Amino acid sequence: METDFKNISGMFRTNTDIINKAIADVQTEDWFRTPGDDSNHMMWLLGHVVVHRGQVLKVLGVDWNSSWASLFARGSQRVNDAEYPTVDEMRAAWDEISQQLNSTLREPAPDVLTRAAPQGAPSFDKTTSGTVAFYAFHDTYHTGQLSFLRKWLGYGQTIG
Repeated sequence: METDFKNISGMFRTNTDIINKAIADVQTEDWFRTPGDDSNHMMWLLGHVVVHRGQVLKVLGVDWNSSWASLFARGSQRVNDAEYPTVDEMRAAWDEISQQLNSTLREPAPDVLTRAAPQGAPSFDKTTSGTVAFYAFHDTYHTGQLSFLRKWLGYGQTIG
């Protein structure tokens, strides 16, 4: 039985490295380009990942909130580009949430692995650990989308 978050935190750390490569040197105007009318842009995807990493922190008992979180909720409608945080604000939020998540997963509360998942939260096994694992899976899914967008935008690939 896993007694800590080593594997899960390893997934988040790897995703952080990949996303850092995916957003590196991307020009501001490219953050809002999409490959199709029903596709999300890089700003929305990164904001979505930031918000869901914030959800992981909340599940682990850390207070996290953002005034713009609703812009990046599942199913949210895209808004005018100017209504989103700036690229610099998003990069700063990304760096902050990634560091905070990394340190929080390093030393979780002793009972967190077996505690029941919060009501309504997705979980692989109905525990908080299963919820955090689900969010690691979710994080990986969107890491792939950001990597695709980087390549589609002409900046090259993130891996390989």
